[in-house]
Amino acid sequence: MNKNKALVFLLLPLIIVGSVAIGIVLGGILTPSDVNDKNILFQSQQYSSAAKLNEILNYIVDMYVDSVDKKHLTEQSISTMLSELDPHSYYIPAKDFDEMNEPLEGNFDGIGVEFRIKDDTVMIISPIANGPSEKLGIKAGDRIIKVDDKRIAGVGITNDSIIKLLKGPRGTNVEVDIVRPGYSKVFHYKITRDEIPIYSVDAPYIIKGKTGYLRITRFSKTTYEEFMQATQKLLKEGMEKLIIDLRGNGGGVLAASTMIADEMLPKNAMIVYTDGRTRSREEVYATGGGTLEQVEIAILINESSASASEVLAGAIQDNDRGVIIGRRSFGKGLVQEQVMWPDGSALRLTVARYYTPTGRCIQKPYDSNLEAYHAEAYNRFDNGELLSADSIHFPDSLKYYTPSGKLVYGGGGIMPDEFVPLDTTDGTPYLYELRYKGILQDFALNYADTERKILMGKYMNAVSFKNKFKVNDDLFNSLIKYAEEQGMPRKLDEIMISKELIRRGIKAAISRNLYNDFGYYVITNEYDQTVQKAIESLN
Repeated sequence: MNKNKALVFLLLPLIIVGSVAIGIVLGGILTPSDVNDKNILFQSQQYSSAAKLNEILNYIVDMYVDSVDKKHLTEQSISTMLSELDPHSYYIPAKDFDEMNEPLEGNFDGIGVEFRIKDDTVMIISPIANGPSEKLGIKAGDRIIKVDDKRIAGVGITNDSIIKLLKGPRGTNVEVDIVRPGYSKVFHYKITRDEIPIYSVDAPYIIKGKTGYLRITRFSKTTYEEFMQATQKLLKEGMEKLIIDLRGNGGGVLAASTMIADEMLPKNAMIVYTDGRTRSREEVYATGGGTLEQVEIAILINESSASASEVLAGAIQDNDRGVIIGRRSFGKGLVQEQVMWPDGSALRLTVARYYTPTGRCIQKPYDSNLEAYHAEAYNRFDNGELLSADSIHFPDSLKYYTPSGKLVYGGGGIMPDEFVPLDTTDGTPYLYELRYKGILQDFALNYADTERKILMGKYMNAVSFKNKFKVNDDLFNSLIKYAEEQGMPRKLDEIMISKELIRRGIKAAISRNLYNDFGYYVITNEYDQTVQKAIESLN
């Protein structure tokens, strides 16, 4: 295994697409002499498959040697049944529905803070803009020590427990006691919970000249509105070219991506069509007059860009409307429909496939082996695809052509127009361990927390911080010492190789703690090869 490939495997936890864990439990196999043969005559001699399943379930509940949780057994049966269909049809128990649906809705009810547990105390990383906590004056760096007379500091509380205490229906109240660095008194707040947005559009800014940049992290019901607000801001600042970063975006609400595509495509240009056994073909076309029709477009994708992300990228690529840059996308071309049940549970069932304007379905192959399906992402590392486009091979049967004659492929994700390999330059096991173990992030959090007042006074915004803040040798060496205290031995040769990457990581992580995600990306984009390739292509 060469050095680059070895480093790729170290990177797996950072870039691998999330997958479904499938557990297979094998029980003891009984021989015939161990089985008490018994013919079971159900009440109805002729029964449907559904009735058969219900009869078997009832018989298990009545006769099994140990007590059985019928509800749990039923839900497990549903999940197992759906897993035989395709990798993206699944069942959501009622207890999990709200949590799983919030990212699609684009909001939840709560007090509006991002927090982290530091030294067994809940520390506010950032109050969410215009949320109830920010309006009351709660600040980054504040520590919550009590919630509704329940002490939560120094008692080993977990993230899940905190979320349950702070979230609740809008209009309800929660009282918190807060300790603020630099003050001796305890601050008491009565917070009225409200609708809290889950933003899906990050870091809109002019990255160079007249080129704008923004990230879409998921497609929710609010994404189109967020996108329009962000692009209107950029247009007012003189944007003529736009980079849309869809890397790591696993999809979401299909309509959000088609509405965004509509803003960029000319009237009557096809965006996507869907077709299924019980669903007639539905075609979506651009309506014309979009605010971005005259803006040059570059879309960034990688192996974790899926579903609605691929719809948007495919629409732009197939209409020769912009350039797609990065690495081959995930390959999810199935459309799910959500059905709610009276008990609050839901079924997300694949009812159609989607096709890009040239007619390609980009769904990668699958069968009932879900483990193999999700392992396909690992295979891309193994076969060298992330390091070289020459490792990617499509059969001739999957060739398609855009109106300009550009060759594109179906059957396995969106292949970018311009390939950018995974950057392993100067990467070392020491660097990756700093990241994986959260040591670099913890160090940056501690530094930002201690120096917050000074830093926020010295640097007006994230751009000012990017341009002026330097990670000097003292700060760099403090991280190495901190890592050693956390059990990471000094590996001087690896530290020297990765020194510049570690410096950048420190700066970006501190900036994120001060200025949220925008602070992070305004720094990392300076060195991101895919982003820089997009700037080069557009200019």
